[in-house]
Amino acid sequence: MSPDTSPTLAARVRAWLPDRVDRRVRIFAWLSFLAEVLIIGTGGAVRLTGSGLGCPTWPRCTPESIVNTPEMGIHGIIEFGNRTLTGLVGILALVVVVLVWRLRRERRALFVLALVVLGGVVAQALVGGVTVLTGLNPFIVGFHYVASVSLVAVCAAFLTLMYLPAGRRHLAVPRWFAGLTHATTAVLAVTIVFGVLTTGAGPHSGDDASVRNGFDAQLLEHVHAWPGYALFALTLTLVVAAWRLRLPVRRWATALLAVEFVQIAVGLYQARNGLPELAVGTHMVLAALTAAAMTVVVLRLKEPAAVVVEASRARESVARG
Repeated sequence: MSPDTSPTLAARVRAWLPDRVDRRVRIFAWLSFLAEVLIIGTGGAVRLTGSGLGCPTWPRCTPESIVNTPEMGIHGIIEFGNRTLTGLVGILALVVVVLVWRLRRERRALFVLALVVLGGVVAQALVGGVTVLTGLNPFIVGFHYVASVSLVAVCAAFLTLMYLPAGRRHLAVPRWFAGLTHATTAVLAVTIVFGVLTTGAGPHSGDDASVRNGFDAQLLEHVHAWPGYALFALTLTLVVAAWRLRLPVRRWATALLAVEFVQIAVGLYQARNGLPELAVGTHMVLAALTAAAMTVVVLRLKEPAAVVVEASRARESVARG
């Protein structure tokens, strides 16, 4: 009798895993990104509907039940729904890690980013538990949001690098332009931090019994606006320079400017209309999308070496006439 030469289960699984960035990787990477954005929206809904303590304990929804009960009403449904979505976000992050497992050497950056997202989702679940157990402490709630925005940015970084070939990348823009871009990124971070502090001082605490951070909300609204306008001015400068110099990042810089314009419009609307819940929630999601677009702009400052050389030769040819 001939020996059994059929492949083992592990070998079959390994053969099934992608050996390049294929359609499976792209689909689940996009799903992971969308889920990270969606959970910011649902987290905002939890807070803006006063459902932050809809499930008053953690990790159970109540001391007696893992899930919400009918007696908890709509607040329990909203809070438990957000917790359930965390599980979906984690599953998608795990799938992406598995799909890039065979690429962990040749596409190391993708593998590391996938691990960061998966670890971040686990950490966020724990921070969410601390948020509930501390009665929606505004500083922990703010950290929870900033961490969520950071995960959206990491997912955006994965998507950006996913469409670029592996290998060395070189700066494809003038150094002063790269420096200005990084300065713009820093201003964006300051804007988001002051936005979080402003929200923590405002009326949307997530629960009527939750305390606020003690800052003057009206003063913080103005302080938050200053770096916001500076961010828009810096981005406008990047867009004008990128189009004049025909830099490869010009379209993404324009997209960033467009998101910022909508974000400013929503911010002005909510400030002048008593902070309506839908506008505040939209503002929160747009901040995450702004961070994602900024991430793409930063990463596209560099291009694969062959592309940079070809673009440089083309510019020299145009200059010579």
